Parts: sequence; C-alpha cells; structure tokens
Amino acid sequence: MTERREPSPDPAEPLDRADHVDSATQAFVAHRNLLFTVAYEMLGSAADAEDVLQETWLRWVDVDLGTVREERAYLVRIVTRQALDRLRALGRRKESYVGPWLPEPLLTAPDVAEDVELAESVSMAMLLVLETLQPTERAVFVLREVFDLDYDEIAEAVGKSPNAVRQIAYRARAHVAARRPRGLTSPAETRAALQAFQRAVETGELQSLLDVLAPDVVALSDGGGVRHALLRPVVGIDNVARLLAVGWWKRDAERSVELVQINGGPGLLVRVDGKIDGVVAVRVENGYVTGAYHVRNPEKLSHVERETTVTR
Repeated sequence: MTERREPSPDPAEPLDRADHVDSATQAFVAHRNLLFTVAYEMLGSAADAEDVLQETWLRWVDVDLGTVREERAYLVRIVTRQALDRLRALGRRKESYVGPWLPEPLLTAPDVAEDVELAESVSMAMLLVLETLQPTERAVFVLREVFDLDYDEIAEAVGKSPNAVRQIAYRARAHVAARRPRGLTSPAETRAALQAFQRAVETGELQSLLDVLAPDVVALSDGGGVRHALLRPVVGIDNVARLLAVGWWKRDAERSVELVQINGGPGLLVRVDGKIDGVVAVRVENGYVTGAYHVRNPEKLSHVERETTVTR
C-alpha cells in the first residue's frame, strides 16, 4: 500500500509574500505625504485623512504590483475613492455638529509657503471654499487644480468618463473662483494681521486690530460642543471688535500666543495655563482681514503639536 503524503509547503511562498509586502511598503512610504495631502484637501480633517491612508494601505498591499503601470497614479486612485466614501459620511456627521464646522488645522513647515499654489490649497480659507462643493466636484477640483492629474487619471479615480470629468472640473473651477479670496496678499500682510490679533489677545489693545479688519469681516469659532465657542458667525467690524473686547479667549488665565505656520501660512497658537487651547487662522484680502477662524475643539488640535508634511 502506497503511503499518501501531503504536499510539502513551498518554502519560497513566505519569502515571495515578504518581498511583495516590502515592495508595497517602499512604494507607499515614497508617496505617503502626497496621499495624505490629497486626502486632507478632500476631507479637511487630518484624523480622517490618516484613517483613509490606513484603508488605502490595506487595499494596496493586496494589489498585484506586476499589473500596476504607475504606482503614484494607482495609489492616488485608491486614496481618492476611500476619501470620497469618507467625505460622504463626514457630510452626515456635520449635519449634527454643534456650531460652525471648521477644518482641522495643521502645523506646517515654513517652506510650504514657498509653494504658493500648495499653500493656498491647504489654507483654512480655501478648505472652507472647498466645503461648498459636492464630493465628486471637490475630488475633481483637488486632483486637477492642485495635483495636475490628467482627465483620464481623474476619471478612473472618481468613476466617471473623461468628458464628464472635464465638465465637473469646469463647474468646480467656476464655483471656487467666485468664492476664493480676492486680491493678492503677501505673507507679510497676513503676518501683520496676525500680529495685530496677537497684540489684542495679549494686551486687550484693539486699535491696531481695527486697522486691519475689513468692514464685513466674519469671525467663526469651532468648539465642537466641547469647548466654549460661537454658535453662529459674527459679522462686521464692530461686532468682531466687541467679541474680542469681551474676551474670545479666557482673560482670567495664564495665556500665551505664538505666531506659527498654520496650513501653509501665518497663524496663532494659543495656550492657556501652558496647554494648547486653540488655533487662529485668518483670511486676508487686499491687506484686510475678511475672515477669522478660531478652532478650539480638542479633537482637532492634535496636528498642531508637531509639524505635518504636505506636498504635491
């Protein structure tokens, strides 16, 4: 009677899998900062962008790399699809959000400001403009206008035909152009506006701040229902000045204000009793502050403790 033997495992299989994972990891790491930036610009949330990267990795590691012609394009396609799914879910969460919803601020390196287009695309002001787009419009705008992908690549990422993507890109571009900050503003003008805010916070002296506020300035703050914040926008120079005069920040606590790089431009990092209490970013047009954004929600402040790399 012939003894039946089970086939012995191929010792090359574990090694092949290990090689595959190693190659996939190298490609993912090489493009990770780009993928994070794509996801963040689509979502306005660093925490959700990190989750999308994790989901992208889980899908990427199971891809047959031998069938991939261009790794960057393939990874961008995966991250876009995951971000679109997350963006639709995020929209439902925002419907029950307490008070105004503001993007999650990032502490960025000074050299981000040197890439003017990248700096504008991740600015708080631009992210708020992108919030007014539909999910697919936002994805198409980000991939085309910021990352300069061709229409065929974008079509594969969003599941539309190239012709449909061209039409969506045209609508999104017109929509954003009508709402984006108008008038050229230098980093020096933005920094001067922030320094006026800084003096107002530290000393209560408002005159220098009044000199840089636009008549129709809008102030928004985001506490997420956890921290004290405005439940609705405050509009107009007098109302915003009054808001700062009565104390947008705690006046009975040890407070420090640091000028830092937030989302590619100057911003303020506010600490109360030594702990990070919030971030202030501004929208500056023609030398005047037209928007002031104060983020206090603790869940949105984890990415201002250390620099986050954004790139394209």
